[in-house]
Amino acid sequence: MKLYQGWQSSASWRVRWALALKRVEYDAVFVDVASGEHQAVLAPLNPMLQVPTLELDDGRILAESVAIIEWLEETIPAPPLLPDDPLRRARARQLVQLVNAGIHPLQNTMVRKVLSPDDEVQRAWARRWIERGLAAYETHVRAEPGRFSLGDQITMADLYLVPQVLNAERFGADVSACERVLAIYAACMETEEARRTRPQRPPA
Repeated sequence: MKLYQGWQSSASWRVRWALALKRVEYDAVFVDVASGEHQAVLAPLNPMLQVPTLELDDGRILAESVAIIEWLEETIPAPPLLPDDPLRRARARQLVQLVNAGIHPLQNTMVRKVLSPDDEVQRAWARRWIERGLAAYETHVRAEPGRFSLGDQITMADLYLVPQVLNAERFGADVSACERVLAIYAACMETEEARRTRPQRPPA
């Protein structure tokens, strides 16, 4: 299979990390989102022209990080990325959507460019929503025991939280009060899969 991705894309990191945890081999196809390369490359594959886009071995296409990771969870159950208990599964999905729907779209490049051509205006806008969202995440997980968002096992929630914390750093958001969030981030980054899949510019 092929994963079409942007090197700095947090949504792409989520899927790379899930593939690493599930021990799935794939071909990495990096597209330059900043230059618009993704629009031409993805036009025949994904009408939204967005990364990540996963092309399966039989040519079928999956897009959107939630759908891709849920498919991986259903087809490759081990290691699990969702808890066994239905309520805990719902909690994990709640945290996923807090990031995926409540923070990420508002800081996205397309939204920022529509807001203003001024880079600092864009950054201030992104900071506002990142700080709000991660403060809410902090409230949800503050009393949770364990190293990660929902215990001592990495779940989908962590796959969404960690790239968002990196985005907070990228935009200069002040999340210093989110002590539990930052502790989860540090714990995740101690794992080999998180470090190996962290965004880094691909070789030219």
